Amino acid sequence: MNSVSEKTISIVLPCYNTASCLDALYQRLCLTLENLVDDFEIIMVNDCSPDNDWEIIKELAKKDSRVKGLSLSKNFGQHTAITAGLDVSLGKYVVVMDADLQDQPEEIQKLYVEAINGYDVVLARRSKRKDPFFKKLGSKLFYKVYDFLSDAVTDNSVANFGIYSRKVIDSFCLMREKDRNFVSFIQWLGYKTKYVDVIHAARFAGETSYSLIRQIQLGLRTIISFSNKPLFFSVQLGFWMSLLAFMVGIYFIFKYLILKSAITGWTSLIVSMYFLSGLVLMNLGIVALYIAKIYDEVKHRPLYIVNAIENLEFCDILSKT
Repeated sequence: MNSVSEKTISIVLPCYNTASCLDALYQRLCLTLENLVDDFEIIMVNDCSPDNDWEIIKELAKKDSRVKGLSLSKNFGQHTAITAGLDVSLGKYVVVMDADLQDQPEEIQKLYVEAINGYDVVLARRSKRKDPFFKKLGSKLFYKVYDFLSDAVTDNSVANFGIYSRKVIDSFCLMREKDRNFVSFIQWLGYKTKYVDVIHAARFAGETSYSLIRQIQLGLRTIISFSNKPLFFSVQLGFWMSLLAFMVGIYFIFKYLILKSAITGWTSLIVSMYFLSGLVLMNLGIVALYIAKIYDEVKHRPLYIVNAIENLEFCDILSKT
């Protein structure tokens, strides 16, 4: 943690294509937090947005020292952008939320009340999600598969929006894996958790950057990061396919020796060969994904590169990356 005096609350906002939301978000955050605590900071992390997010962040930071800005050198992804904001946060409590105003600043008060009552993690549970149909469907399917492969029980109505104590954030920042999923990491830490129902708003402006393909990619990386089950399934599949092939072989031997029936079926032989080859390639692909993850980790590259800052010191950032 930095040597600067601790704030009561830090707000961490990953920003990507949210330029049209930032002014309204800042105003609503200030109105909420000024009535809630004496000291706070708003950390906006520009994840190399193609929109003019960074220009607006700089303007807000110049007129209000409580606004801190980081601009990353390229698009590292939402969860890495969250990590960058957490690395420089000073709050006794830290709120992580989206910058598109679907997570409403006014709901922070509900979360804060539970936090000061002794909960280390207070997660916002969206009673009615205002996301597009395919995003909700993709999220639901991902968590079904993720729970099955990782033996976890997750709630797809819970996302990043929540408030976290300083010890939770410090523990989270110790984990420097390249493939990151903020909520999964928080749940893995095992701290005392409370769920609070909140109202989820429609996106204030613009369109989400999380396409179905990006959701699938994030899901695959998360599953590989948190579960070894795909490897076990690969072994089990190979065993049962071998057993099936052995039994079919016994059948053909019996048919040839006992029933004196000629063995025919060039087509079935070719189909079986291609089917088994496909299984072999699939299993090799699963193993290759895990090896690739190991390769990425052993390179020890920084999680992110900061290109520019506002109301922050580079020395504090370099010590964490």
